[in-house]
Amino acid sequence: MGYFLRTLQLLSTCVAISLVGSLDSWTVPTSNWSFVILCFCFLVTLIILIIELLALQYHFSFSWGDFLLCHACYLALFCLLVSIIYPATYVQFLPCNPSRDHAIAASAFCFISTVAYATEAIWILGWPRTGDFTGYIGSLPFLLKMLETLVACVILPFISNPRLYMDHPFLVSCVAVYSICFFLGIVTILLNLAGCENRLPISSSTFHLVLSLLSVLLYIGALVLWSLYQFDGKFGGQPKRSRDVSCRHRLTNYVCVWDQRLAVAILTAINLLIYVADLVYWAHHVSVGTEDQPRDPDHLCSQEVSLPSSDILFLICQDLRLLPSLPSAPSHLLRC
Repeated sequence: MGYFLRTLQLLSTCVAISLVGSLDSWTVPTSNWSFVILCFCFLVTLIILIIELLALQYHFSFSWGDFLLCHACYLALFCLLVSIIYPATYVQFLPCNPSRDHAIAASAFCFISTVAYATEAIWILGWPRTGDFTGYIGSLPFLLKMLETLVACVILPFISNPRLYMDHPFLVSCVAVYSICFFLGIVTILLNLAGCENRLPISSSTFHLVLSLLSVLLYIGALVLWSLYQFDGKFGGQPKRSRDVSCRHRLTNYVCVWDQRLAVAILTAINLLIYVADLVYWAHHVSVGTEDQPRDPDHLCSQEVSLPSSDILFLICQDLRLLPSLPSAPSHLLRC
């Protein structure tokens, strides 16, 4: 089953790469992003297939089952995003010619790749839970972190156009925020998969809490600055779509500049909400963990436990009933 799915994934992504690469669309940011994502999916799948054919996975120190499940979930969502974003931002603007047919076929093969990777994820979830799984993949922290990195990955093709931010230093800082948070999210997932979180100088919950708080603050600043400098006329922005020449006259064969700005703003707000949910989860986790710890262990250990004499007599009676082989037990205790 695994080799069949790997072969289907390789074939579908390879055909999609060939179709996207055959089009003269290297100036389209979302087309380039789709091409890079498909190449990444093909390369990772090929490496995994080679590793499994050579049985090299048994020499790794990390959980191979978790890695396969993470790989299948991520690449399924990546291919799904490509099969949606590529037609919505590029294919619909093409005239009716063979290039449009090739682009539609590329989108179809992307969707086939999505089904193949999703099937692999469902198949891996049906495996017996042995030492190959740590339980991190499929948990709420992983799902939130995966959504954060996916949304940040979708932002990247829209900010690949330097015209959106090069005129203002604050907009450049927004791009830095997206890149930094994306990098931190990937590093966090890798630390969990490799089991290296216990080697940090602070607890795992505190580390995630600090990281989530930092990301929330950075994204709040990015959302405010991006909205002001892109859509507020006082800061040099364009509040109305009709004022954008590329949108009014359809000068390009892909999404116009104003729509790209709006897409980045919406995706920033969505990712901010995900980071807030992540922050709330870890704040609750840390607070519950703090409350469960005794405030003064020495004081608690020094307290004596006193029971009424009737309770002690009842416990002795219970023990004597469980030990009927003791004939020397006092009769007044056996009559309890």
